[in-house]
Amino acid sequence: MLKNKILFSFLITSITAIVIAFGIHLFILSQLDKNLFSNLIVESYLVNSLLAITIFMLLFFSRNKFKTQLGFFFLGGSMLKFLFFFIIFNPVYKADGEIQAVEFAAFFIPYFLSLALETIFAARMLNNL
Repeated sequence: MLKNKILFSFLITSITAIVIAFGIHLFILSQLDKNLFSNLIVESYLVNSLLAITIFMLLFFSRNKFKTQLGFFFLGGSMLKFLFFFIIFNPVYKADGEIQAVEFAAFFIPYFLSLALETIFAARMLNNL
């Protein structure tokens, strides 16, 4: 039961952090008079959050059986996120020939937040093995 605490903590922290970051992101966009829901911002937050949760759960449930492969699973998860970026988001962002700062932020803010949380919690989990 104690081991499940890290999974529960990751889920609560991730969801809370993503919701707060999304709110701050929208607030900043509104202060800059930018369109709040353009640039696939909702999809970006959802995809990055769901992938981070899925990847961490994979790591968590594989931690005992595949201890030596967890690093590869983690790296594979990061590659999967970039694959989603290049398939879903990049074509939309490059439709006008360049990626604007608001487009970059719409994807990479939730990406880096999710990656940071995954890294912190994966390190905690590995330290408890």
